Amino acid sequence: MVPEKYRKYDIIDAHAHIFPEKIAENATVNIGHFYDLPMNSTGMSSKLIESGSKIGVKKYLVCSTATSPRQTASINSFIAKECAEHPEFIGFGTTHPDSEDLDADIAQIKELGLKGMKLHPDFQKFNADSPEAFRIYERIEGELPLLIHCGDHRYDFSAPRRIAAINDNFPKLKLLAAHLGGYQRWDEAQQCLPGRENVRFDVSSSLAFISPEMAAHMVRKYGVENCFFGSDFPMWSHEEEIERFLALGFTEEENRRILAENFCDFLELR
Repeated sequence: MVPEKYRKYDIIDAHAHIFPEKIAENATVNIGHFYDLPMNSTGMSSKLIESGSKIGVKKYLVCSTATSPRQTASINSFIAKECAEHPEFIGFGTTHPDSEDLDADIAQIKELGLKGMKLHPDFQKFNADSPEAFRIYERIEGELPLLIHCGDHRYDFSAPRRIAAINDNFPKLKLLAAHLGGYQRWDEAQQCLPGRENVRFDVSSSLAFISPEMAAHMVRKYGVENCFFGSDFPMWSHEEEIERFLALGFTEEENRRILAENFCDFLELR
């Protein structure tokens, strides 16, 4: 049974990863190796739902990333299939800056009924503000929201200043900047990302690394209305992430907004 302290909220996980069962274990292990972090679970739909059910998650944004152009179509089809089988899933498709037919990739995302796009510059090895990436943004601006991985002290592909450049050049693009706008680059994120129209933030893979005081400060600096709860499953369990979030000390109304209402507004789900 879901504990009462969670049941009083509608909860949406705005950042979760799933993979086909035949590759889920290897994909999860590879992510763990990439970040040099232990993974909490295996990135399968069943495991995601099992984890989220312990805190009463109502909906999940699910995505995966194409590390080469040839993976794009199959990933998008997989995400759409999982969404058809699990009504609680909200699917984001993907593409790759080296794709020879971006228009076809984007058309597929729309035809499959996926609600947005996910890119991971560090996995896909492209600068988030490169001309190649701009080819994607100009095609989806005003059409599809973009969830983008942000930050890593080891790489410069997704540095917060590059995320700011996306917004500068494509102000109508609805942008969800993951990991409070800059995993391991939270100071830089605070310098260049607050106050930007059409830029939102999730708290995934952040609360385990910074103090509750710093996390709460960043959320308030970005605006409570601009921030979403996310687990980054299978990196973390929903139970540990919700506890980290509730420790930030927001009001009941602020918790409701971050845990679900802001995301619903972002995707116009109501």
